[in-house]
Amino acid sequence: MDAIELTDEELTTEAMAADPDAPIAADAVPFDTGAAQGMQLLPDWYMPAPSLRRSRGRVFVLTTVAASLAVGNVIGFCVTFGVPEFVWG
Repeated sequence: MDAIELTDEELTTEAMAADPDAPIAADAVPFDTGAAQGMQLLPDWYMPAPSLRRSRGRVFVLTTVAASLAVGNVIGFCVTFGVPEFVWG
């Protein structure tokens, strides 16, 4: 499948001429269906696909880290630069 080369002006003209209330064509294809044919919107090195695996250990560790940072902020510790400082005194 060859890519169609369009300039910014051509894309702008097409976008401005489009009817936002027009119904979607019955044969319209979503953008992500090209991934099955080897086409990607963004390369994996730029934005890899999210992992669907969520082990209990990973969820526990991430929840513990987030909760400890929130509790630290509530009781007055500032950990902005990596060194905890008590800011109330």
